[in-house]
Amino acid sequence: MSRVRIAPAGTFAFRSDKVAADKSISHRSAMFATLAEGTSVIRNFLRGEDTMNTLRIVEALGAEVADDGEVITIASRGIKEPDDILDCGNSGTGMRLFCGLLASAEGHFVLSGDEYLRRRPMKRVTAPLRSIGAQLDGRNNGDLAPLSVRGGSLKAFDYKSPVASAQVKSAMILAALRADGPCYFEEPELSRDHTERMLSGMGASIKTENLRTEVQPLGGLLQPLDIRVPADPSSAFFFAVAAAITPGSSAVIEGVTLNPTRIEAFKALERMGADIRYEVTDERYEPIGNIEVRYRPLKAVVVEENIAWLIDELPALAVAMATAEGTSEVKNAEELRVKESDRISTVMTNLKKCGIVCEEFNDGYRITGGALQAAAVDSFGDHRIAMSFIVAGLRCGMEVTDTDCIRTSFPNFFELIGTIGEVQHED
Repeated sequence: MSRVRIAPAGTFAFRSDKVAADKSISHRSAMFATLAEGTSVIRNFLRGEDTMNTLRIVEALGAEVADDGEVITIASRGIKEPDDILDCGNSGTGMRLFCGLLASAEGHFVLSGDEYLRRRPMKRVTAPLRSIGAQLDGRNNGDLAPLSVRGGSLKAFDYKSPVASAQVKSAMILAALRADGPCYFEEPELSRDHTERMLSGMGASIKTENLRTEVQPLGGLLQPLDIRVPADPSSAFFFAVAAAITPGSSAVIEGVTLNPTRIEAFKALERMGADIRYEVTDERYEPIGNIEVRYRPLKAVVVEENIAWLIDELPALAVAMATAEGTSEVKNAEELRVKESDRISTVMTNLKKCGIVCEEFNDGYRITGGALQAAAVDSFGDHRIAMSFIVAGLRCGMEVTDTDCIRTSFPNFFELIGTIGEVQHED
């Protein structure tokens, strides 16, 4: 099993335009190209295991995919039934969104993944899709992969979601595009909106007002994409936290999406006292630009609003909380329980090993800031847990086990973190 040791870092000034491309937008770019007439052009596609699995699935569904190492083109004339199982690898986003995309496509499709993904709950997507007539099934009454999807015509719906989840919303929007009438989706708070923005840019009729989204069924195929995928704010956030917890340090991450639903974690870090500045450089598809973070002593914060906007960054933010003065709390974040690991449990387990006083609740946790101590921790097969505690190691030193999972979302993470601190790899 892979293991890394990270040594404490001194003061640093990090600057890069090579932070991993946005995973969410990369997944969606490949999937949405199957709904287009003509050839979609995608630049700066994330070449991580998860997104490359999505690209292979798109190809298995009948699209012609070409990749010259710089630009990916996808030519599709509709979705065809594949002759094999569709392997999502470790990607919950991939599996859940494909459920929505394939629910209304003619044919039979089987979605599976690795040992971790096959243990992750899927009913939050399969249940609402079933309620509008989708034929989905799987282990544990449709909650666990492999999932069987027999696509076909779907009824128009008006669905009120009990959770604010971009994955649930996206799956339902994708299903709605080929329903037999206008569809409506309502959520308790606004989740990330890349699906709405991108599909609207391709010609779909999608409108959101007061947490209620209206989707008109497609009259035909959409316009092809022509997009450069921006850097992922949730990947950039690891370097923001590294600068925020290391006295005298700074980090500048270039070419990041500045979509308001994606930078909430940076806003939380600002409330903790970090000096953060934003520079917009492009607004063609959505705001894109640079983020600069400079160290200032951190203080405790309570995070309980817009949770869906920073759910992926909460493990790294927990590391910042562990160094802050006072006691921080995270509330209303029960969705952390159904990520690549139970991130409430795994974060608390590892912070306790680092000597931090913390307590978990059903929907969050409480962390009292202190002095992080060097420890040997486990990633639990979760890329964000692995990277968060490697960042913690920049402050105190750390050994992290099972780090191969980092390749799923951030292939050049070690190259970049190695410019800040010394990293040793062990098998």
